[in-house]
Amino acid sequence: MSWGTELWDQFDSLDKHTQWGIDFLERYAKFVKERIEIEQNYAKQLRNLVKKYCPKRSTKDEEPRFTSCIAFFNILNELNDYAGQREVVAEEMAHRVYGELMRYAHDLKTERKMHLQEGRKAQQYLDMCWKQMDNSKKKFERECREAEKAQQSYERLDNDTNATKADVEKAKQQLNLRTHMADENKNEYAAQLQNFNGEQHKHFYIVIPQIYKQLQEMDERRTIKLSECYRGFADSERKVIPIISKCLEGMILAAKSVDERRDSQMVVDSFKSGFEPPGDFPFEDYSQHIYRTISDGTISASKQESGKVDAKTTVGKAKGKLWLFGKKPKGPALEDFSHLPPEQRRKKLQQRIDELNRELQKESDQKEALNKMKDVYEKNPQMGDPGSLQPKLAETMNNIDRLRMEIHKNEAWLSEVEGKTGGRGDRRHSSDINHLVTQGRESPEGSYTDDANQEVRGPPQQHGHHSEFDDEFEDDDPLPAIGHCKAIYPFDGHNEGTLAMKEGEVLYIIEEDKGDGWTRARRQNGEEGYVPTSYIDVTLEKNSKGS
Repeated sequence: MSWGTELWDQFDSLDKHTQWGIDFLERYAKFVKERIEIEQNYAKQLRNLVKKYCPKRSTKDEEPRFTSCIAFFNILNELNDYAGQREVVAEEMAHRVYGELMRYAHDLKTERKMHLQEGRKAQQYLDMCWKQMDNSKKKFERECREAEKAQQSYERLDNDTNATKADVEKAKQQLNLRTHMADENKNEYAAQLQNFNGEQHKHFYIVIPQIYKQLQEMDERRTIKLSECYRGFADSERKVIPIISKCLEGMILAAKSVDERRDSQMVVDSFKSGFEPPGDFPFEDYSQHIYRTISDGTISASKQESGKVDAKTTVGKAKGKLWLFGKKPKGPALEDFSHLPPEQRRKKLQQRIDELNRELQKESDQKEALNKMKDVYEKNPQMGDPGSLQPKLAETMNNIDRLRMEIHKNEAWLSEVEGKTGGRGDRRHSSDINHLVTQGRESPEGSYTDDANQEVRGPPQQHGHHSEFDDEFEDDDPLPAIGHCKAIYPFDGHNEGTLAMKEGEVLYIIEEDKGDGWTRARRQNGEEGYVPTSYIDVTLEKNSKGS
C-alpha cells in the first residue's frame, strides 16, 4: 500500500493530513508539559507539607521520644523521599518525552515543507507543459480553419467564369501557404502533445509517487515517535515504582513500630517524681481545749494529749507533698536540678554524667593522639616541632581535669539523690508506726519520744529531715488563722524561731499549743514565730477560714 499509487490525485488532502499529524504531535507535547507541571507542583506541595509538620529541633529535650511520634516523623521522611521520586518522574518526562517531542516536531515541519515544495514544483512544471501543448493545439486548429477558408475561396474563384486567371492563381497560392502553415502547426502540436504525455506519465508515475512516498514515510515516523513517547511516558512512572514501594513499605513499618506499652512507660519515666503517696490524715481532736485547766491548762498536759499529732501542721506539710494535685515547683532551673522531683533529678544527673563521660573519652583520645604525634616529632624532627603541640596538650589536660571535676560533682549529687530516694521508704514506714503509737510525744517538727521527761521545752526548730522534701514542694499559701490571742506579758523573742511581742499586742493563732508550752502565731504583717502559751490569752474560732 503506497500513497503514490493509491492517492496520486490527493495532494491537497495529503497536505492537510500531514499538517494535522504535526498539530496532534504538538498537542500531545502540550499534554506532557502540563503533566510535568502537575508532578512538579505535587512534589513541591508534598515537600512543603513535610516541612510544615516536621519538628524544629533546637534542643535534645524536644526530640521525639514516643514511638507514635517517631513513627510519624519516619512517615514524613518517607513522604519526603516519595516527593523526590515525583520530581524524578517530572525530570524524566521533561528530558525523554517533552524535549524529544519538541525537537522532532521542529524537524518534521522542515521536512514536510520541503516535500510539499517539491510536489508543487512538479505540478507547476506539468501545468507549463500542458499550456505549451494547449497553445500549439489551438494554433494548429486556427491554421486549419484558415486553410479551409483559403480552399473554399480558391474553389469559388476556380468555378467562377468571370474570375480572372490572376485572381485564381492568387487564391491558389494562398491555399498552398495556409496548407503549409497548417502542416507545420500540426507537426508542432504533435511534438508538444508527445512531450506533455511523457511529462505527465513521469509526473504521475515517478515524481509524485516518490514525493508521496517520502510524505508517507515521514508520517509513519511521526506515528512511531508518538508510540515511543507513549512508552517513555509510562516508563518514567514505572522506573520509580520500586523506590515508591520502598517508601510505602517504610510507612507501613513505621506504623508497625508504634508500641503503646513503651509509650506508657515513657510517660511514667518522664513524669515520675519518686515521692511516696501521702499518708493517712490523723484524727483532729478539736475538743482538747475543753480539758484544759484554767490555771495551767496550756503548760501541763497528759501524755495522751501530747501524743496527738497537730492537725494544722500535718495538713500544711501534707499540702506540699500532694505533688500530683498541688502546685509545681517555682523558680529557675538549678545546676544540680534540685528544682526537680527526685526521680527526674536522678535521670537528668545521669544523662549529664553520660554526656560528660563521652566528652571525657573524646578528650582522652585527643590527648593520646597528641602524645603519639609528639613522639613522632621527637624521633623525626624534620616532620615537625614537638614544642608546637604543648599548648594543645595543656588545653586538653585542662579540659580533662575540668570534666573529671564536673563528673565528680554530678556523681556526688546523684549519690545524694539515690541516698534520699532509698531512705524515703524507711522514713515513711517509721512514720506510719509512730502514728499507731498511743503513748508518746510529738514536737512541732514531727519527732516522737516515748519518755515524757525528754520533752523539749525550748522553742520548736523549723529544720530537720523534712526540709529536703518540703523545700521543693512547699505551698506558697500561708497557714490559715484558727483564732487570735492577746499578749498578757511582753516577750523579747531572742531565740531562733520565736516571735517578739509587746504587752497588749494582738496576734493571729495559726497553730495551737501541742503540750510543749509554745503556740505558733503571726502578726498582721505576715511575720510568724512561736510565743509562750502562758504569756498570751488565746481565743479560738470554730470553722474559721483564716484571715
